[in-house]
Amino acid sequence: MPELHETRLEKFPFGEQPEDVFYLLIDLKANPEGVDLVTLSNTDPRFLDATLNEMGCLLMLSGDEMNELIRRGQVTESEMHATLFELAKKEGIIK
Repeated sequence: MPELHETRLEKFPFGEQPEDVFYLLIDLKANPEGVDLVTLSNTDPRFLDATLNEMGCLLMLSGDEMNELIRRGQVTESEMHATLFELAKKEGIIK
């Protein structure tokens, strides 16, 4: 199981609306460079999950989903990376 310092939370806005923003929790041991947007943009949509897995993506959330977790108090804006990491561990996403 990765530790917090072995992960990074990356944010990719593709527009102005919350649904246009994506948050990816990346395992830096699997991919120290993080997400490669060129590779991702050239990926066949049928293989998006596999490509994200290869890039070390542990979890991907839309801005709407992240805002809902913040609203519920499960993630804090000031410590988004750490609280999302802990939530992912608690929910069994990170093992």
